[in-house]
Amino acid sequence: MNTRILSILTLLLCFSVHTQEIDPLEKLDTYGQTVWVDSIMKSMTIDEKIGQLFMVQTYSNRDAQHEQDIIDLIKTYHIGGLVFFQGTPEKQIKMTNVFQKTSKVPLLIGFDGEWGLDMRLDNTYRFPWNMTLGAIQDESLIEEFGEMLGKHHSRIGIHVNFAPVVDVNINPANPIIGNRSFGEDPKNVAAKAIAFTKGMQSKHVLANAKHFPGHGDTDADSHLTLPTIPFSKQRLDSVELYPYRELFKNGLASVMVGHLSVPELEPNEALPSSLSKNIVNDLLKEKMGFKGLIFTDALNMKGAANFSSAAEINLEVIKAGNDILLMPGDIPASFAKLKEAIANGTITKTRLDESVRKILKAKYWAGLKNFKPITLENLHEDINGEDAEMLHYKLIENATTLLKNELQVFPVKDLSEAKIAYVKLGDDDNTTFVNRLNDYTKVDVISGKNLNEVIKKLKPYNLVIIGYHKSNESAWKDFKFSNKELVWLQEIARSKRVILDVFASAYSLLDIKTFTNIESVLVSYQNSKISQDISAQQIFGALSTKGRLPVSINDDFKVGDGINSSKLYRLSYGVPESVGMSSKKLERIDSLAKQVINSKMAPGLQVLVARKGKVVYRKSFGYHTAKKETRVQNSHLYDLASVTKILGGLPLIMKAEEEGKFTLETTLGELFPVLSNTDKKDITLKEALSHYGRLQAWIPYYLKTLDSVTKKASDKYYRNRPSEKFSIKVANKLYLRTDYKDSMYQAIADSPLLTRKRYKYSGLIFYLFNDYFEKTYNQPMDISDETFFYKPLGATTLTYKPREKFSEKIIVPTERDMYFREQLLRGYVHDQGAAMFGGVNGNAGLFSNSNDVAKMMQMYLQEGYYGGKRYFKAETVRKFNKRYYSKNDVRRGLGFDKPQINPREKATCGCVSPKSFGHSGYTGTYTWADPETELVYVFLSNRVYPTANNSGLVKSNIRTVAQQIIQDAIIAED
Repeated sequence: MNTRILSILTLLLCFSVHTQEIDPLEKLDTYGQTVWVDSIMKSMTIDEKIGQLFMVQTYSNRDAQHEQDIIDLIKTYHIGGLVFFQGTPEKQIKMTNVFQKTSKVPLLIGFDGEWGLDMRLDNTYRFPWNMTLGAIQDESLIEEFGEMLGKHHSRIGIHVNFAPVVDVNINPANPIIGNRSFGEDPKNVAAKAIAFTKGMQSKHVLANAKHFPGHGDTDADSHLTLPTIPFSKQRLDSVELYPYRELFKNGLASVMVGHLSVPELEPNEALPSSLSKNIVNDLLKEKMGFKGLIFTDALNMKGAANFSSAAEINLEVIKAGNDILLMPGDIPASFAKLKEAIANGTITKTRLDESVRKILKAKYWAGLKNFKPITLENLHEDINGEDAEMLHYKLIENATTLLKNELQVFPVKDLSEAKIAYVKLGDDDNTTFVNRLNDYTKVDVISGKNLNEVIKKLKPYNLVIIGYHKSNESAWKDFKFSNKELVWLQEIARSKRVILDVFASAYSLLDIKTFTNIESVLVSYQNSKISQDISAQQIFGALSTKGRLPVSINDDFKVGDGINSSKLYRLSYGVPESVGMSSKKLERIDSLAKQVINSKMAPGLQVLVARKGKVVYRKSFGYHTAKKETRVQNSHLYDLASVTKILGGLPLIMKAEEEGKFTLETTLGELFPVLSNTDKKDITLKEALSHYGRLQAWIPYYLKTLDSVTKKASDKYYRNRPSEKFSIKVANKLYLRTDYKDSMYQAIADSPLLTRKRYKYSGLIFYLFNDYFEKTYNQPMDISDETFFYKPLGATTLTYKPREKFSEKIIVPTERDMYFREQLLRGYVHDQGAAMFGGVNGNAGLFSNSNDVAKMMQMYLQEGYYGGKRYFKAETVRKFNKRYYSKNDVRRGLGFDKPQINPREKATCGCVSPKSFGHSGYTGTYTWADPETELVYVFLSNRVYPTANNSGLVKSNIRTVAQQIIQDAIIAED
């Protein structure tokens, strides 16, 4: 029994010693590392060893003299490391290559990139601050963030990034940490720091936890003075030191010691922690067992520099147990002081060798045994790639925190009844937020010189979104509400339902005395474009909120508070890589668009691509007309032409069929009295919608209304002003006889049938439904479409008669019609027949931008469900998206176009699945959806400008060529 106990005790003792002796700088090839370090140590003089202790600041935005000064320091004092600051990545790489070539021993390159290279360098990528990341619950995303920073830093030759900040920010008044901290919960800070460290060190960049022993609970800035951390050992152990202990267990490579006064750890309150043997050697190295590299904080900061002369400070720093002097002052004097201390035994050679050996081990760990000059090739793509953008979107989506949601106003569900206003508070940009809100529905921006004016303007609205926007320029910018803003917020909230969205530090909420009247509070943490974008998407339920508050807000909200909002399955917006598509391949559409414009196939166009419910490509090209006066914008409207069939006529047909008003076997004679005694009476709805009903392709109704001599609109049928007898508006100053609709219906009844049953595309069935829908739903067809579909979808630009709702400046002209209406058609439907129905028709008449077309197509793709609302039963969508006569070479479904059966046809690129569906339009429009790849594609143009004879776009199959590009952009899954 005694032998067994002894064995157990021996094992425990071994385990204890092993855990204390974990060396984070040790590589797997320990032998190779030891040989390399030993070989360099043996060849080094005392001067060269002393030089290894210095990490000197350098800047890539300074002149040639500065570069020469650094070269001289390397040669004269054998400097072991450099820390880079402001400049550009290109210049930093060039300087690094020069400096590395100059140095006998490879230099350890440091950098202060807490939220990425952008913290110091121009033209680089900026990620969120730690406080934002502290709200994320999925630690794997933080590890991915660390990997990305490691990749970017390594790419430009950096070996140690002075991150993460692991200060536990308990004091909201902390002037220097704040947003740089993961929050006030030590466990959350530790978990985030561990994940970050694992990620970054996996890319061979040393992580550096700072600022030991903890800079979070103070209202002083160590750059300016010596802050005091006046807490008991028990408190320090459970809060400030907790993240460090956890990080040491997980292989943290280095630590930065801050300039702090910590009376419980260092009796001399005037002695900064960075100079304290009690703190650095006795606590950090001995008691906590840290074996990694120890840096001081910057020694030019007042928290250290005010203590003594630079040379004395630098000597005391090494005596305290630090390994590297970061940004030391007076290098010549410091070098001499250290050399003297070694000579007289104040610092032993063993102590010097201890730090030098650790530094060399770190250099080997970082890959400096085989340093090769850093290349500039593909640099921009490597450090600003789509992978960074995709990660940024994921981080923000998982950070944004919903703190309150009374009356379930968040996310906004019913767009039919919603009348939404937006009011801006704060002094920073809000463009991305407002634009994205308006991608979901109409949101009016309300402003005024005084509160009374704003309150008056808000009267018609039933929901107000208040955005509080503060500068995202740096982590230290002021985030406080002004007294005026606080008054405006409370007064608006007293009378209106409010969603408050805070694009600033969560600490800004501390100024709000009461949240009683504010129904919903969303914290977006930063006013970046991506934060604005994601936040707007969450407000409308395209994305859900997942974040948890990393700090406390008085007694109102506690650490860990947060509500997971519901997802309504509206279109979201993001980068192609997030849905398995290639940005570079999609950019080929840009070249295709330029070809269209340069070849004058169309003066302009819009293209949208969505996959898996996310819009990942949405661009506008060219101008409204050849005059190049108005550039096409994403918000501008195009005449959809026959795409109207599946977005205007078909939805109402599907709704009525689902409601049991008719079946697919119902005959046209039963549906339409005008056909009841004609040769069309026995054609079934299924046959007609499949274009297999022997109906004529179209009827040129307008020809009979032209004067036989002048070939212009006849006075018998038209007036230039409306009246009771001439009420149908065909175009500007052109009104058709009110009773002429009956003549058009009769023309359909009288039209001859095809001699045999075969596939023949025909729009006649969609004309006939106008009268049917008006009588069935007791309102005009356009009102039914808007009420049942467009309004609840938030498709505000999907409309008939757009000139009644929108400025003509945003409506793209179609043709210069010189054969019928004798004018440039702008906001008046191009299709002559639809025009003679007053612009409202199931065959043509709809206008829209690409975004709103995509909403309808996504609803179909989701089998009738969108935005938390079911528009159709799934079986209804499947029923209409089915070929019933494919054996007879009819490729069409019911109303929907389908991929070609005959290879000679060009309905699609030939690269989409049989389940896919869509439609094309005469004016140069096209939309397609594929359930198999979850793709939605929209192409809008005015290819009939200047006239319908402009057929280049059709002959070149541009729309399906673009479809092939989109298909090719799907990244094959492993």
